[in-house]
Amino acid sequence: MTTEHVDPDDTFDLGDGLSVARFGFGAMRLTGEDIVGTPEDERAARSVLRRAVDLGVDFVDTADSYGPGVSERLIGEELDADDDVVVASKAGLLRNRDGDWIPHGDPDFLRNQVLCSLDRLRTDSIDLYQLHRPDPDADFEESVHAFAEMKDAGQIDRVGLSNVSVEQLEAAREVVEIATVQNRYDVGNRDEEDVLRACEEYGVGFIPWGPMYAVEEDGAAGVLEDVADGHGEGTTPRQVALAWLLDHSDVTLPIPGTSSVEHLESNVAASRLELADRDVRKLDGIDPQE
Repeated sequence: MTTEHVDPDDTFDLGDGLSVARFGFGAMRLTGEDIVGTPEDERAARSVLRRAVDLGVDFVDTADSYGPGVSERLIGEELDADDDVVVASKAGLLRNRDGDWIPHGDPDFLRNQVLCSLDRLRTDSIDLYQLHRPDPDADFEESVHAFAEMKDAGQIDRVGLSNVSVEQLEAAREVVEIATVQNRYDVGNRDEEDVLRACEEYGVGFIPWGPMYAVEEDGAAGVLEDVADGHGEGTTPRQVALAWLLDHSDVTLPIPGTSSVEHLESNVAASRLELADRDVRKLDGIDPQE
């Protein structure tokens, strides 16, 4: 497949009339090893961001914990208002040099983190700010209330959630309007299918993190390769996995991440890959949800 731009007509409304192309970019990999510290080559990391925008990507997802702070800083320095890109970030996880991801949903911490995110992203208001993960040691609704307060204060425009259940989504919707949910989901792991269906019911965007985790797993790799082969030379199993996510639901917003321009271009080309009904049946069968 040749490199093509993201389809500008395949969009999702995040609320208040703000539409983005459904195929976005996840900026987690624009950091050092284990998502800690700066990337080995900052110039190369910036070139990936710039190329994503050139290819029509207008939705970029990051988090305060990526680096921590590194991914947000690079986005803030490289992109500006003229790029017309919607930036989503997250708060609610602590990091350490061992690469651990430690839930921290204390409302005071979250209120502090949005100030850091605003500074690094060089903006007065963040388009979409997400609770990165519920903290078992903090009251979930109090964490969500902190995000509602940020929205009321004009620090963020929309609230999102990540790694939540249907029950937590519904509880959060009692507190504040929820624009998106970001949970692990891919063609080989559909454990969060009930959350996806709830998002469809409520008109909430569903951002599947780890969208290509299944590409090399037993039970998925052979099917993906078979479908890719059916689309001719140049089509890859990774592209098929991404195309399936777009085909599977109108509310999915895949955000594959990479630190390579070449991989980015291949990922974006997947947004134009059309799957036949027989392809979809094969791919659905990897994790049939019976």
